[in-house]
Amino acid sequence: MDITGQIPSAADVDLILALVAKVEHAQRTEDADAFLALFREDAVWVTGHGKRLYGRDTIAEFTRRVLPGATKDSYATYSADHLLFVRPDIAVVNVNQKYALLPGSTIELPVETGSPVYFLAKDAGEWRIAAAQNTVVVPEA
Repeated sequence: MDITGQIPSAADVDLILALVAKVEHAQRTEDADAFLALFREDAVWVTGHGKRLYGRDTIAEFTRRVLPGATKDSYATYSADHLLFVRPDIAVVNVNQKYALLPGSTIELPVETGSPVYFLAKDAGEWRIAAAQNTVVVPEA
């Protein structure tokens, strides 16, 4: 993983990597509360299909509607690819998202990878998602 910008502490890098892992775990276990706990109250989330969600309450309404059952056939893994420290309390994380089918699934994956970017803010010593864009990667023809 590349790290650029301001020189971060090893602890901040570890906390941000843990946040990415928490996103994956919450998604995979369909734990809406754990997922929502990762966002600031005033967060902005743009889904992989371009739906803009403003504020944690709106993100919560959407998440509670779409997350249950989302991993019955497939799941995604998340790994941080690039980390930019804009300031000591602001970081941007590019994530590699890879989708996989569960054994026995009979569906076809519409895409195999995603390329989310998370804009993180450190408030009171805790990193939270301030804004995020969850972009699907369309294979080249």
